[in-house]
Amino acid sequence: MTTTRRLSAAVGVVCAALTLSVQAPAAADQVKLGDVQQAMKDVAKTDGVVGAIGEVYVDGKRVGQGTAGSRLLNGKGGRIPPGSRYRIASQTKLMEATVILQLVAEGKLGLDDKLSDVLPEVAKNDYVDRAAEITVQDLIRHTSGIPDFIESGKFDVFDFTTAYQPIDLVKASRTVPRQGDPGQYRYSTTNYVLLGMIIEKVTGHDRAGEFKRRLFTPLGMKHTYLATKVSDQIKGPHGHGYYPDAKGRPRDVDRLNATIGAEGAISTAHDVGAFYRALYQGKLLPPNLQPPRPRPNLCGGTVASAAGGMPGINSITFSSVDGRTQFAVAATLKIDNEKAMAVGDAINKAAEAVLCPGQ
Repeated sequence: MTTTRRLSAAVGVVCAALTLSVQAPAAADQVKLGDVQQAMKDVAKTDGVVGAIGEVYVDGKRVGQGTAGSRLLNGKGGRIPPGSRYRIASQTKLMEATVILQLVAEGKLGLDDKLSDVLPEVAKNDYVDRAAEITVQDLIRHTSGIPDFIESGKFDVFDFTTAYQPIDLVKASRTVPRQGDPGQYRYSTTNYVLLGMIIEKVTGHDRAGEFKRRLFTPLGMKHTYLATKVSDQIKGPHGHGYYPDAKGRPRDVDRLNATIGAEGAISTAHDVGAFYRALYQGKLLPPNLQPPRPRPNLCGGTVASAAGGMPGINSITFSSVDGRTQFAVAATLKIDNEKAMAVGDAINKAAEAVLCPGQ
């Protein structure tokens, strides 16, 4: 079984809600926060964590930061520097959905457009079953019923010799039995591989370029980019994550094959916070076009979260429902992501301690 197949249950996204606050905003220096450094120490104590960094922003101004654990395995390399880059994994999907919805707002695409019409080649060549029934909105909401290509077992993110095209991933998903009908929810990264193909088909530009033009540049996300290479390494300062090999030995995952999947954004706490702030405050999309997001689940329903995981990393961004406050956390790991649920719980506890102290 390949590494990516074992990760299929662990890689997911929990997107945040867009309920706007009706209370008058407080000044950044009046927002009551807990101790970020102590919160990161608590996360770093969790079994399987190598290092943890976290930063809090209010109205775009950093008001707290913390770093604990180490940059490398076994306490080596010092602490991860604040402001370091990290893989945001499935949080990339919310960015991709935003780009798609911007195209809808521009009249270049419709939510009810059928996959068979937008990407006729996938229907003509039978790469996607029931493509004539699946809409763009189904892809965004994971209600297409298209299987996850990861479950094919054909891909390994540690294969640095094979560069895949998006259509290769789609073809692989066709070998996995369908487990739902169009309209039924079933999480599948293949949906977002197809959305990336749609972005390129509709705009005539590559996906990374559209992310940069529509999101990264206008939002001042100067340290964010999409990884696209077969042998990708994070640029600049960062913590190293690890993943157990077949014999259980931790393997440095500083390199991954970025041509596998649709989750390639590499960002910083500042930059990812800028994205969520703009999204929640309605600066990226009109009110009638918003990505699907669950209700806020922290601090008495005033804070929501978006999470992502892949080999060696667990990252979560928390945002107040008015979009003013963001707390971005990244924990590098030395364990299988499927065994890292305690890490996610620790990060959630850290968020509660920082964003709603005393509750």
